[in-house]
Amino acid sequence: MSITRTAIALITVIAALGCAADQDPVAPGLAVASPSSATISASSWGPETPPFNNEIILRDVTGNGGFGHVKFRQPNDADRIVNLDTWVRDLAPNAEYRLQRATDTAINDDCTGTNWLTLGRGSVPQTIVTDERGAGRADLFRNLGTTAIGATFDIHFRVIDAGGAVVLESGCYQFVVTQ
Repeated sequence: MSITRTAIALITVIAALGCAADQDPVAPGLAVASPSSATISASSWGPETPPFNNEIILRDVTGNGGFGHVKFRQPNDADRIVNLDTWVRDLAPNAEYRLQRATDTAINDDCTGTNWLTLGRGSVPQTIVTDERGAGRADLFRNLGTTAIGATFDIHFRVIDAGGAVVLESGCYQFVVTQ
């Protein structure tokens, strides 16, 4: 009988603790926001402010339903390399595409730059090749070593097909070069 009472008491204590605010495991005195109230930052790797990292969304401009994503990351080191982990889907199967970017220094969330640069592995342009399902990936990077630390610009991206036609396009993002 005392084992049953002990089990009931233990279950009651566990249930009561489960209803309490979540605690930060590193600093137990601090409450942790619930998942529904937590904010998700596109700049979760490295400094968050100013924007050093972005999650670039590429949307279809052809009406064919294509989609893409660029994980734009600059590690906190002296190299000033921006990693551009890129994937696309629902494009033409077994085809080649290129990721391009354009920038402007009028920081106003209105990307007016037309200085399109094909991105790749450093300064060597690289294609994104789709498989039989129209999906493709490419691990690209850009060296910003000659760009001043603290330089800020609006930036937008597009994906073009082998004939140069735009198939995917992003909105306008801001970026600050860091060390």
